[in-house]
Amino acid sequence: MPRRSKDVAVPDQHCRLAVVTGANSGIGFETARRLALAGAEVVLAVRDRAKGEQAVAELAAAGAQRVLTHTLDLASLDSVASFAAVLLDRGRPVDLLVNNAGVMAVPTRHTTKDGFELQFGTNHLGHFALTGRLLPLLRSATRPRVVTVASLAARIGRIDLANLNAERHYDPWDAYGRAKLANLVFAQELARLSARHDWGLLSLAAHPGFSRTNLMTNGPLLDRRAPRISLGGWAMQLPGVAQDPARGALPTVVAATSEQVVNGGYYGPDGLFELTGMPATARLPRRARDLSTAVRLWSVSEQLTGVGFPA
Repeated sequence: MPRRSKDVAVPDQHCRLAVVTGANSGIGFETARRLALAGAEVVLAVRDRAKGEQAVAELAAAGAQRVLTHTLDLASLDSVASFAAVLLDRGRPVDLLVNNAGVMAVPTRHTTKDGFELQFGTNHLGHFALTGRLLPLLRSATRPRVVTVASLAARIGRIDLANLNAERHYDPWDAYGRAKLANLVFAQELARLSARHDWGLLSLAAHPGFSRTNLMTNGPLLDRRAPRISLGGWAMQLPGVAQDPARGALPTVVAATSEQVVNGGYYGPDGLFELTGMPATARLPRRARDLSTAVRLWSVSEQLTGVGFPA
């Protein structure tokens, strides 16, 4: 029996404009790399402009020809609005939006510039607002897609609408699970709204399994009292436990480019517990399928961000 390929074929992406958040490293960088090498024009939406320029240089050295970077801080609704305004002024349709950036397992409660709990505000509300503001450009594209990067941690998440910002009780992993479950709920509800209102938009989600990225260390390092390397960071150093970012990005790449995906689809690694492996349909947690939660979370998200989606 021939060995299964360890890669995926990416269809031609010429004439497509892709926006990838958090694209200066990890899953975002590898997703941007695959899109750019397949011919797409890619906007790296990053918080640190210097790191974005470095990523552009690395991609150019790898052969990517049409890559640029713009500053985007998802922890600031003003920054989201400013970033979207740049693209809206250009007026070019956005064929693909990859909601990838995030922060994980911050040891103590931090807030965004708008007062939201950092993980919920960045991972969910920031991307919610960005998608809403870019919706006119997405709808003007021929076959637009929004891919939202979730996590296996969504399985432990609970949407408590009375404590979305963890003001009553804060636990780093509870907060992360809630934010990533919110990502999945958002992706599913966006798919339903697109179908209901004939937006012509595919909304999909993907998760990278257990992959070696700086997400495991960046969150804990926001608190000086936290260990410099988390338990997950130590586990990543063990041989064969985690996969590299290039492999971890493949479910996102498939969701972003494959012609075989379906609206509302969820993709992740096909190995044991979906930790590692090649892209396949992932198991959608039961809580991500709850329609009443989706409707209420959507309404609250519109209120908190001040960004509405047209009916």
